[in-house]
Amino acid sequence: MNRFRTGLLIGTLCTQALLGFAQEPVKSFPLREVRLLPGAFKEAEQTDLQYIMAMDPDRLLAPYRREAGLPSKVASYGNWENTGLDGHMGGHYLTALSLMAASTGDKRVQDRLTYMVAELKRCQDQLGTGYVGGVPGGVAIWKDIAQGKIDAGTFSLNSKWVPLYNIHKTFAGLRDAYLVAGNEQAKTMLIRLADWMIQLSAGLSDEQIQNMLRSEHGGLNEVFADVSFITGDKKYLELARRYSHRVILDPLVEQLDRLNGLHANTQIPKVIGFERIAELSGDSAYHRAARFFWETVVKQRTVAIGGNSVSEHFNPANNFSSMISRVEGPETCNTYNMLKLTKQLYEAEGKASYLDYYERALYNHILSTQRPGTGGFVYFTPMRPRHYRVYSQVPQGMWCCVGSGLENHGKYGEMIYAHRGNDLYVNLFIPSQLNWKEQGVMLTQQTKFPDQESTRLTLTTTQPRKFTLNLRYPSWVAAGALSLKINGKKTDVSAQPGSYIALERTWKKGDQIEITLTMQTTTEALPDGSNYVAFLRGPIVLAAKTDTTDLNGLLADDSRMGHIAAGKTYPLQQMPLLVSTESRIEKYLKPVPGKSLTYTASELLYPAKYRTLELIPFYRLHDARYVIYWQKQSPEGLQKMQEELARQEAVAQQLAAITLDVVYAGEQQPESDHFVKSEKSNTGQNQDRHWRDARGWFSYQLKNPNQQADRIQVTYWGKDRNRKFKILLNDQPLATVEQDGQKGEAFYTEEYAIPASQNAQAGPLTVKFLAEPGSATGGIYEVRLLKK
Repeated sequence: MNRFRTGLLIGTLCTQALLGFAQEPVKSFPLREVRLLPGAFKEAEQTDLQYIMAMDPDRLLAPYRREAGLPSKVASYGNWENTGLDGHMGGHYLTALSLMAASTGDKRVQDRLTYMVAELKRCQDQLGTGYVGGVPGGVAIWKDIAQGKIDAGTFSLNSKWVPLYNIHKTFAGLRDAYLVAGNEQAKTMLIRLADWMIQLSAGLSDEQIQNMLRSEHGGLNEVFADVSFITGDKKYLELARRYSHRVILDPLVEQLDRLNGLHANTQIPKVIGFERIAELSGDSAYHRAARFFWETVVKQRTVAIGGNSVSEHFNPANNFSSMISRVEGPETCNTYNMLKLTKQLYEAEGKASYLDYYERALYNHILSTQRPGTGGFVYFTPMRPRHYRVYSQVPQGMWCCVGSGLENHGKYGEMIYAHRGNDLYVNLFIPSQLNWKEQGVMLTQQTKFPDQESTRLTLTTTQPRKFTLNLRYPSWVAAGALSLKINGKKTDVSAQPGSYIALERTWKKGDQIEITLTMQTTTEALPDGSNYVAFLRGPIVLAAKTDTTDLNGLLADDSRMGHIAAGKTYPLQQMPLLVSTESRIEKYLKPVPGKSLTYTASELLYPAKYRTLELIPFYRLHDARYVIYWQKQSPEGLQKMQEELARQEAVAQQLAAITLDVVYAGEQQPESDHFVKSEKSNTGQNQDRHWRDARGWFSYQLKNPNQQADRIQVTYWGKDRNRKFKILLNDQPLATVEQDGQKGEAFYTEEYAIPASQNAQAGPLTVKFLAEPGSATGGIYEVRLLKK
């Protein structure tokens, strides 16, 4: 081991000591040492494998070839892959292939990975600088940035759609091709790409880099730290520190929650990078930041399925009303990254409590986001009662959650088992087989969990071997409700829920451990304490399939917003709800005879037509509308609640009926979906709503089907003052606006009639907000295109 690698190990142990952990870190096993056995996770793995192999590698490579000046063999994919985020999917694909090759040993997958890496090397060699990427016009952009020409917005950099985020996927893909799948060529390419990044950054001040990091940039700091680990060269660890966003890091170090309104998945990868830097450097501040972030998000901002965010942003921790009212619920990418962070923290601290969240999110969010059989991935999982999800299709949807989705279902083996020295840990109850070659131990886990509340472990050893087998005692099992047998003999359990049962003995071939895990039925309220609750059986979230009406876009097309379940939303006052004055309503859940994990709540449900609804594990519910969160009311409060909901819903439905298109200013995906362009523009939040303004200008494209547009409605803030700007429609003057701040502490709307001459042409309408010289536009919160 060279000097720096020794330093890395010492730094890791220093982190443990600084935080009070005397033992060495826990490590999960490489995927190649774990194989899934038949069950829900194996089925999901194989479905993902089919989807991966159905994708055309040459179409994914097309953006890279174009940017390298090489002729493309075929056209690139569409959707996000040819509208500004070109090449991001290729990076995800490298990772997905690497994970799947390691998890299955499938030679076809390994061969495709080899092909992808070799073709990308041709692109890197052609450019000759170390750079390789699919960012449109990337060579010119990076040249400008190296010279200090930086125009960074939240979701743009030098007028391009998050190019740093884009190249992070390439960095990560090459890293995983080497670290996970053992491709040596990818290692060489990764180091060349990192050296290019060092050269690009050399002339930039720390202030310039921090300004650039305002733009979404994925987990660049994490991957730079990984290159430091791979090479043993600390210059890459220094690069990782320079690319750590201080605006996010510093408050977290001080244990301050300033997450309200932030784009959630922009922040999580940064925090993964903080923890990786802490692991390699021994910097306790970075670890403290990562742990505080995890605890804040998991304990205060996460819903029952393990996901977080509304329309991709952190909603206020004390107000989850938008989680119920809006259809853009938790984003899959967020949970994908939260599981990465959870794995890091578990390995650093060894606490079984991290696994309670990991297991919850794995079963109820990640497993639920792939369509069984045909495949296809989910972007948003609505918590709005009686809404639904949509799924991608192989040749069309190229969203971020397709990229992370390709990865999610190829790495289910990563946290089932772990080890610390000679000690072995069983963390998850998933049918699988561990081949711990280093110790000459094979462990086979046979289970039908959660349908059966037990699991059986069988050990095979090359020779009798003494070690401690640590079995997780989940927090969802009550104290005293876990029983254990070793070779058929009952064994006393003194451990408590949320810890491990430590079994130290000399193990021999054929030893068996049987664990009975008695699950409880519980309810869980939204984190803000409002009167919406979800039912769980152990760690499994239960949901009810309500109907299959109006599933518009169930299989998403190639449209920019095809990832959103845009079908009819049914009034909240018509949703099934729970009527009771009791606090422990879970006792009214009754099992349905002959159906595994199926329950009814007929005594509680209102109105009567819903009393036949059955609650089943959410991960098994697909192609339908559903209810996860149920409103709970007393009989006295029922009528008042319905009247208020009806009033709110009527207003919303009236507006929706005349809306042709809407963009929520300052929110990443709505703006990207409406092709935002800007100059000297900023975004922020006020009263838990996002805004965009500019001392230059910004614009959106609004869909205008059949030229029905009658007027544009814009939402402003009443206290904005000394703002003078013009509104242009297709570059023609529509209105001049002056704001004097006299409308008070409230949002207000103004409408601007569209002249017939400006509505004559087919296609989208471009609305532009242009500041007058010496002034700025007002803060724009929402722009709606309305018909009569």
